[in-house]
Amino acid sequence: MALTRLQGIDPGRIGVFAGPINGQPTPIQREFVREIERLGYGTLWYGEALAQEAFARGAIYLAATERLVIASGIANIWARDAAAMANGGRTLAEAWPGRFILGIGVSHAPLVRMRGHDYERPYSAMREYLDAMDAVPWRGPAVELPPVVLAALGPRMVGLAGERTAGAYPYFSTTAHVREVRSILGSEPFLAADLPVVLAADLTAARAIGNRHLGFYLGTANYRNNLIRIGWSEADLEMPGSDALFEAIVAWGDLDRIGQGVHERFEAGADQVVLNLVAADPSVPPLEELRALAPLTRRSL
Repeated sequence: MALTRLQGIDPGRIGVFAGPINGQPTPIQREFVREIERLGYGTLWYGEALAQEAFARGAIYLAATERLVIASGIANIWARDAAAMANGGRTLAEAWPGRFILGIGVSHAPLVRMRGHDYERPYSAMREYLDAMDAVPWRGPAVELPPVVLAALGPRMVGLAGERTAGAYPYFSTTAHVREVRSILGSEPFLAADLPVVLAADLTAARAIGNRHLGFYLGTANYRNNLIRIGWSEADLEMPGSDALFEAIVAWGDLDRIGQGVHERFEAGADQVVLNLVAADPSVPPLEELRALAPLTRRSL
């Protein structure tokens, strides 16, 4: 596993994405992250979008657990200036040593416009932002900036992640894309790969649950453009996506079949696979799915 750039943090092989609990009250979120830790998962990744603020939310999760690595996935660069990002990361790294990864990204045009910014030149914006983070003064207790990981899809952003940060976290991706990301990063940088999972007996049942997830992200320009770039057709992307696209993005079935999907991401070059739990009822925290998939943390994949 590529750990050299993670400053001694061990994120584990299997992580969990916190998307299903975004809208839940904080006490329920605390219960969920404690269960993630108890079951042996290595890292909790959490988004920002229009949910709780990234560093406040990270502190909630870190305070609720004892060993679990917490990773912002991602903190939006348009939501705060470089000083706030760097010093927020240092604050959590100092308070909870060895447990926080600072995932950052350019987000998406509609969310950026809602914050009053123009979504232009995202690659250049990220490069300049990283320069600004490097120049930020820090007058708190002596602590290094935590490892930074970029949300990266296209070759230029992936290349920037390999050049300037600890690694990359591609989201709404395929095994083939993970392989491309690894080839661009090289062997050293850390690569965490998102994998939506649906526990279902057959493809029809899996699609009945998972189409909501696929349809949501197919409505986002960045993800659509990346899928077209790597060879998917407009027909494949027609809502809610073709069966072939569903199979390429989502791991579905029982534990063994989903385990095979995890293994394929590892074979493609991922250091960690982040299980994105897609449940039949999105209003209920997916504790049943979390427990059913926990044996994956103890398998050699």
